[in-house]
Amino acid sequence: MVMFLSTFGVFLLVITAMAIGYIIQKKTISGSCGGLGAVGIEKECDCPEPCDKRKAREAKAAIKAQWEKDRIL
Repeated sequence: MVMFLSTFGVFLLVITAMAIGYIIQKKTISGSCGGLGAVGIEKECDCPEPCDKRKAREAKAAIKAQWEKDRIL
């Protein structure tokens, strides 16, 4: 039981330290290899045409980006 509690305490300490680091630096955890872009793959699937959900998501993001660009404040 002591081993379980000490292990749980260590995990809790590490998670708390990660949370404090996020709050202070506002950076998310990221990989060091650069992801799929580092190996020359632009998207996750090899299909020539994106699905309807992805098209809708990209259209929504483009509208939001245009709105942010045209915003006065």
